Amino acid sequence: MSKNFEKNVEYEFGFRIDDMFSVNSSGIETFDDKELVAYYKSPQFSYRYHYRVFDDRFINCDLLKRTRDKYSVMRNLITGKNISLITTKQESAFDFQHIFLSRLPVDINSISLQTEEISYCFPLYRYPETDNHQTTSQTYTRIPNLNAEIVNQIATKLSLSFTNEKEIPSEGEVCFINSVEVRPEFRLTFAPIDILDYIYAVLHSPSYRETYNEFLKIDFPRAPYPTDTTTFWELVALGAELRQIHLLECSIVEKYITQYPVDGNNMVGKIKYLDDKVFINERQYFTNVPQIAWEFHIGGYQPAQKWLEDRNGRELNFEDILHYQKIMVALVETDRIMKEIDKVFTF
Repeated sequence: MSKNFEKNVEYEFGFRIDDMFSVNSSGIETFDDKELVAYYKSPQFSYRYHYRVFDDRFINCDLLKRTRDKYSVMRNLITGKNISLITTKQESAFDFQHIFLSRLPVDINSISLQTEEISYCFPLYRYPETDNHQTTSQTYTRIPNLNAEIVNQIATKLSLSFTNEKEIPSEGEVCFINSVEVRPEFRLTFAPIDILDYIYAVLHSPSYRETYNEFLKIDFPRAPYPTDTTTFWELVALGAELRQIHLLECSIVEKYITQYPVDGNNMVGKIKYLDDKVFINERQYFTNVPQIAWEFHIGGYQPAQKWLEDRNGRELNFEDILHYQKIMVALVETDRIMKEIDKVFTF
């Protein structure tokens, strides 16, 4: 099918993700996941690692040192106090749905196993280099990993001032649905996390994906410059909600919509979806699983299926069972929020 370039001019007016986040890298390639990536933490596997969508694991503690070109970027994410967008430069067999995020170092196949769909990591902040690895007890003055020229253009268009750190309640950033921030019409500043949330919302817009599908598939995605504060803050709010749900940091993901009613050995075997049930073996299943959750795509994966497939032959523990139920909520909520984004986002 020939590409439709009718929208090329207006798409090109947007900013590229790799131009906005100047320090970035493709994900870590272990070449031997079985030996270098583990499900559980140990002295040998000490770094939390974003392995796949909704599937954080632990990476061999020496691997980052051996991949110095990746470590220069991934070191900004070791403590889990940062956040990065994850996307690809091009897509092969899929339309654009290749956007996710994490607080951790990222695997090269994080959002797809397709050869062309390498996962790239775009940290929100950069930390100063140190002689030793960062620890959770250390504090640093971090700087935004953002292109100042693009940020200034956004600030001018919105008549807002940019600040390096977002003012948040003293107890820390809370789930967005419980936020007590100042109402949008009274805000005078915007921060790096607002830019990330805006981008995250735009790239989850079904109509944006459909309109610019051919362009989104052939290079790093672009996002349009915001043109008015009302739409900007509405998209920021929806992007923030998505972000916290995808990080499983929002209490809504613990309002389970599924159940796991049958006792057994919890061994993952033959997986099938039948009558709103996800069977993990002949006897045991998760019930009330919406079809939208079972079939939902993020990148090249269907997370509800991929997460279980990767655990074939393994026994699910109590935390695994709860985690899978959180994924179901997150996928259903993602579908809901994407529809909400299209109600406010016009281009």
